[in-house]
Amino acid sequence: MRITCVGGGPAGLYFAVLAKLADPARDVTVLERNPAGVTYGWGVVFWDDLLDDLFRYDPVSAARIWDAAYKWDEYEVHAAGKPVSFLGGYGFSLGRHKLLEILGDRARELGVTIRYSDDLTDPDQLPAADLIVACDGAGSRIRDSAAEHFGAQVETGRNKYIWLGTPHVFRTFTFGFEETEAGWIWFHAYPFAAGASTFIVECTPETWSGLGLDRMDSAAGNARLQEIFKRHLDGHPLDDAGRGWLNFRRVTAERWDHGNVVLMGDAAHTTHFAIGSGTKLAMQDAMALADAVALLPAKSGNLSAALEQYEHRRKVALAPLQRAARASSAWFERMPEYADLPAKRFSYALSDRRGEYPAWRYLLHMSTQGAVPRTMLRWTLSARRWNRARRRPPRSLSAAVP
Repeated sequence: MRITCVGGGPAGLYFAVLAKLADPARDVTVLERNPAGVTYGWGVVFWDDLLDDLFRYDPVSAARIWDAAYKWDEYEVHAAGKPVSFLGGYGFSLGRHKLLEILGDRARELGVTIRYSDDLTDPDQLPAADLIVACDGAGSRIRDSAAEHFGAQVETGRNKYIWLGTPHVFRTFTFGFEETEAGWIWFHAYPFAAGASTFIVECTPETWSGLGLDRMDSAAGNARLQEIFKRHLDGHPLDDAGRGWLNFRRVTAERWDHGNVVLMGDAAHTTHFAIGSGTKLAMQDAMALADAVALLPAKSGNLSAALEQYEHRRKVALAPLQRAARASSAWFERMPEYADLPAKRFSYALSDRRGEYPAWRYLLHMSTQGAVPRTMLRWTLSARRWNRARRRPPRSLSAAVP
């Protein structure tokens, strides 16, 4: 079976790994438009559910991701004029470039061919393959070449945002809110390496234009943001890697397959960065597609049925997260409405922006803002994190996996 993955992001590389693990005889190629080692973005975040899946599907790459990940405890909420408040929880983050390096190395070890600087301009010129996996991002050219069939729809979010990096290392996942003469502006930040953090800035379009950010070049805009957030950055700079300000684009597709072509990751769906699940969902797409394709021999090569099964499984799994992402992005679009709440109530409103928590969670949140109960909660969550890690397959298992 010949498989071509168009796009060398986490989805494409991980599917290539799983496809080769399932059948080493498969001819698997990944085409990536960027040069080797070049990627956009800074760090990605994930939680236990993805790690558990990774260890179940490929303990080798999972162990490498676990070892390289930055582990953080709790969330801090810094809002101008309010005391710092805290939200319970823990998570993991990893530089996007490091994640791609791990997955690329693993794919090559298994015999996957990766072709970098392969900028596909005409989908009809793809090499012949039994299965073409379109994982070329939210602006997928493969999807757009059959736009009417796939039925893709794009909704543009109201707020403006910019994806930045900084050498300032935040202690943990941090939300920061500052009030300016033009209105509120805020950031989502988290450490992902020993000397780097992701720093996503967001605001309403009125604040964006009121601050003059719509008329500034990259250097001037970054300098303006550094001044606004100077108390959070401790004198460190910001870098936007030249991508500039964006509006979030929510992509959905009515159909995910067309003949021997199937959509995966952002090419099929996007979820707002406010819930930090884009990478997780893309890699879980890869797992579901690998499972579906693995059944092909039993189905006498019925590719269409396998791809329909994959699409149905993923759409069912995505539905609650897509609802949560909509609620979360809508909360940030209304953020100024919550600005006058006391610190504890504000941070709880932020925590409950998906509308998922019962009343007792509010009481728990209010009772754990003191230093002693907060420390106890962090210890409990840390112990839970490490206990879950120990229940995963031991590192020695990796030696037995090809």
